[in-house]
Amino acid sequence: MNTELLGVIATYLLTLVIAIPLGRYLAKVFAGERVWTDFLKPVEAGIFKLAGINTKEEMDWKQAMKALLTINLVWLIYGFFVLIYQDKLPLNPDGNPGMSPDLSFNTIISFVVNCNLQHYSGESGVTYLTQHFVLMFLQFVSTATGIAAAVIFFKAFRDRTTSKLGNFWDFFVKSITRLLLPLSILVGLILAFNGTPTSYDGKDQYISVQGDTVNVSRGPAAGFIAIKHLGTNGGGWFGANSTHPLENPNYLTGVVELVSQCIIPFALVITFGYFIRRRKLSWMIFGVMTIGMLLLLVPMLQSELGGNPALAKLGISQQTGAMEGKEVRFGPAISAYWSTMTTIISTGSVNNMHDSTMPMSGTWQLLGMMINSFFGGCGVGLLNYFIYLIIAVFISGLMVGRTPEFLGHKVEAREVKIAALITLLSPFLILAGTAVASYVFTAHGEAAWAVQPKSWLNNPGFHGFSEMLYEMTSSNANNGSGFEGLGDNNVFWNVSTGIVLMFGRFLPIIGPIAIAGLLGAKKYIPESEGTLKTDTLTFSLMTLAVIIVLNALSYFPALTLGPLAEYFTMLK
Repeated sequence: MNTELLGVIATYLLTLVIAIPLGRYLAKVFAGERVWTDFLKPVEAGIFKLAGINTKEEMDWKQAMKALLTINLVWLIYGFFVLIYQDKLPLNPDGNPGMSPDLSFNTIISFVVNCNLQHYSGESGVTYLTQHFVLMFLQFVSTATGIAAAVIFFKAFRDRTTSKLGNFWDFFVKSITRLLLPLSILVGLILAFNGTPTSYDGKDQYISVQGDTVNVSRGPAAGFIAIKHLGTNGGGWFGANSTHPLENPNYLTGVVELVSQCIIPFALVITFGYFIRRRKLSWMIFGVMTIGMLLLLVPMLQSELGGNPALAKLGISQQTGAMEGKEVRFGPAISAYWSTMTTIISTGSVNNMHDSTMPMSGTWQLLGMMINSFFGGCGVGLLNYFIYLIIAVFISGLMVGRTPEFLGHKVEAREVKIAALITLLSPFLILAGTAVASYVFTAHGEAAWAVQPKSWLNNPGFHGFSEMLYEMTSSNANNGSGFEGLGDNNVFWNVSTGIVLMFGRFLPIIGPIAIAGLLGAKKYIPESEGTLKTDTLTFSLMTLAVIIVLNALSYFPALTLGPLAEYFTMLK
């Protein structure tokens, strides 16, 4: 057990060792300073020339958001039709069929918004062509979209007063050429040399010990899996995701994949401080996020290492912890760490089945996605945190009787209203979506649909409610993981979660960028003795308190009906 915990600690420390210098490097890249990857400038210049983009033309926040939304719409339309007609296109050695319109709608939105919810199974639901030229392509560009949005946000606070926030396309392309592609090549090579397939051949066959002929899916998976983690995308090449022995062959690849999904979200917090020349502020933010991570990780470890109370009552020894749904080659400790990081980072990949974790573990997984600001996804995690920070600034200003300020700019009614709307958005999408699903399941279970609502759940009752709550929460947080006891490949879940995915992605990007753009354009006010400093321990704890209180008020009733009720029932 001590060895397993040491593995968790070592993995986290390795992440920090990589993330801190990476954060400094990214600050220099996006500030236009000299870095060792400047040899890629001719490649980038060629891309911009081909696209007719002048990167020296700076944008305000509205122009940046227009560019972001326009290109995402293009990808959505392109991918929607390719997925429907994939059976008529090449690179389909296993003869997989085209997607139905509702499944294609859900899938393409899910990958455009960096969620990768996957209501299909990779082995049978998509072809090698769509895996590469739609899904893997979107894993790169959706990540770059989030990072570019974050840099636009950074630019608003770099100069004292400005409405010019850089060029979205410049940040977008550099996110790929200077960060995502090089790291993906490195991680892909590590995976390939440890057994992850890279072949374009179709299914292979082998004879099992029992004498059965087994067909094994394969394909060029290593590169796909690399960007799935580096970009906090989470979509698996195989349906079982990183529990699959070809997607995650051993403990070393597990560590590599864990580090990969955390380094960019960690690094971007550091980048923020270096970029705006406020290092102390970024370290305070990093500290709050780390405390939040530990508040979820420590009870998760305790829950999984403690075993199943129902089995304990039967006198069954559980020296290795709760092993249902776990891979023996990993164990419960690193699985609990993975489950925590994948839900707070918004990656959504799994090395164990969340549906089989202990009820309280489900609570911590859900909370990680509901809060969605303890590091979070690439770029967008910091934007989500900023909303809580603005609310903390507003409340603190009221407490001391001063006009709220952030980094020398007055926070006024317009900014607070935007922050309030974004804060209310997530609870509305999650709770309203779950309420509608629960109503349809209970009141119209016999409806004459292709898939009757009464057959959605393998586990009716408290756990079944948790499965529906988890699906809506994962969609809103652009996470993509699932409890998987839910039959979700049907029109209701494909369409409803698709709508939640869109609103849950783009409004929490537009809101913080709008606030930052409005603040950045205001007259700079020099700090004085009466200025509320946001880079102090006191204010950081205030922000943490705001995060805890707002999410407790929003989600405690729903959690009570699901995982908490299941937990107390198990203790009977």
